[in-house]
Amino acid sequence: MTDKAFLETVNKKISENKTEMLTSLSKLISIPSVAVETEGAAPFGEEVDRAYRLMLEMGEESGFSTFDADGYGGHIDYDGTEDGVVGIVGHLDVVPAGDGWDCDPYGGQISDGYVYGRGTTDDKGPVIASFYAMKALKQCGFEPAKTVRLILGLDEETNWHGMKYYLERTPDLPDAGFTPDGDFPVIRAEKGILIFDIVAKLPKSRGKGLELSSASGGTAANAVPDFARAVVNDTTGGKYDLIRETADSCRSAYGWDISCKGVGRGLEVSVRGKASHGAHPEEGVNAVSILMDLLGRLNFLNDGVTDFLAFYNDRIGYDLSGERMGCAIADEDSGKLVFNVGKMEIDKGSAKLTVNIRYPISASGEQVYEGIMKVLDEYGYGIVKFREQLPINIDADAELVSTLMNIYRAHTGDTESRPLVIGGGTYARAMDNIVAFGARFPNEPEVGHQRNEKISIDNMIRLAQIYAEAVYELAKAED
Repeated sequence: MTDKAFLETVNKKISENKTEMLTSLSKLISIPSVAVETEGAAPFGEEVDRAYRLMLEMGEESGFSTFDADGYGGHIDYDGTEDGVVGIVGHLDVVPAGDGWDCDPYGGQISDGYVYGRGTTDDKGPVIASFYAMKALKQCGFEPAKTVRLILGLDEETNWHGMKYYLERTPDLPDAGFTPDGDFPVIRAEKGILIFDIVAKLPKSRGKGLELSSASGGTAANAVPDFARAVVNDTTGGKYDLIRETADSCRSAYGWDISCKGVGRGLEVSVRGKASHGAHPEEGVNAVSILMDLLGRLNFLNDGVTDFLAFYNDRIGYDLSGERMGCAIADEDSGKLVFNVGKMEIDKGSAKLTVNIRYPISASGEQVYEGIMKVLDEYGYGIVKFREQLPINIDADAELVSTLMNIYRAHTGDTESRPLVIGGGTYARAMDNIVAFGARFPNEPEVGHQRNEKISIDNMIRLAQIYAEAVYELAKAED
C-alpha cells in the first residue's frame, strides 16, 4: 500500500472514531485542572492529577505503554522497532476559567458543531487530537520505526517545574517532534518571556479623606484581565457622589464598562474589559488599566496610593510596547516587545503588579530588566523576578520545519503562509528540535485564555488527521 493510500485509510479511521474522540475531550474538559503546587502524590493538585491519570489510563486501554515521573508528568508511548523518539509535547493544565461564560467552563458541552470549555484549544483539544492520531495509526497497522511519545505536561501555564522534573527522569529525549500548542503553519521561533512582580510599600494613611481599601484584578500573568475591582472608603462621611460622577463621565466618554455599588460603608467600583492571551494583549481590553485610570482621577488621602496610581498611568497605562517603562525593544524577525500587566493587588500597606513580557529573539532578559530598573529606581519601587524563558530560533529551512510545512500545505491548500515567529511560549523551549505545529489555523480568532473557549468538531478531526500524517512521516522507517 502506498503512503497516500495508507494515510487515507487512517483519515477514515479518525472520522469513524469521531464520537469516541469528542466524548474523551468532553470528559477531560470536565476536570478543572488548574495547576496549584502542593506536596504529596499530586504535586499540582488533585484536579490536574485526575486529568493526568485519565490520559494515562486511556493510553493503556488503547494498547500503548506509559511512563509516570512521580505525578510531575509522564508520557504515552507508541513503541517503535528501532532507536529514536518522535515527541508530541502537550499539557493538561489550564488557566483559571474566570467569570462571564455563557456555558459551564467545565461542562464539556458539545453543541452547534463545537466543544465548549476551558482547555478545548489550549491544550486539551489538541492533546486529544494527537492521541487519536496515534490510536488511528495503531488501529490501521502502522509499525513506527521510531517510538512516538505523547508527553503530558502538567504545569505549562505556571512554572514548568513538572516538565523539568520529568525531563530529568525520562529514559530518553525526543530526537524531533512538535507541540500542538500554537499556530499553523509552523512556529519556528518564540520570543523570550519574563514574569515578575513590581512591588511598592505604601505608608499608613493619616487624617480623614478618601481611602483605597483594596484593589485587585486578573487571574494569571499570561492573560489580559477582563475584570478588576476596587473598594474605596470616605472617612469624612461616606459621600461618593464625586466618584459616581467620575465613573459616569468615563463611561460616556470612553465606553468603559464600569459599575458602582455600596459595600458596607464603602463603595465598590468594578470594571469589565476583554480577556486575551498575554502574548496578544492588543486583542483584549485590560480591565486593570481602566480601573487604574479611573482611580487616578480621584484624590486619595494616602500620598503613596496617589503616587502609585500616577506611576501606573504615566509609565504603563495602555502602552503595550514597554516604551514608557524603558524597555521598548524590537527586531526585524520578531517585532516589538510586548508588555502585559496580568494581575494587580493593592491593600492599605502594599501594591503589586504581575507583569508578563515577551521580548524579541535578538534581545536578553538582562537588557529588559536594565531599562525597567532605571524607571523603578526613580519611584523607589522594586522587582521580584519569577521566571525567564529564553527565546528559541530554528531556521525556516530546517528539515523538521520543511516536513511539517509540507504536511500542513497538503491538508489545507494554503501555500501562502510562512513559518512564524510568535510571542507565545510553548514546550518547544523545553527540549531541542521541537516546534509548535498548530492547533490554531490562520485567520481563526484566538479563544485560548478567554471566556467561552471552544473548538469546532471539524477542526478536531482535521487536527487528528494532520497530526497522524506528521507522526507517520517523522516516525516511519527510512527508505
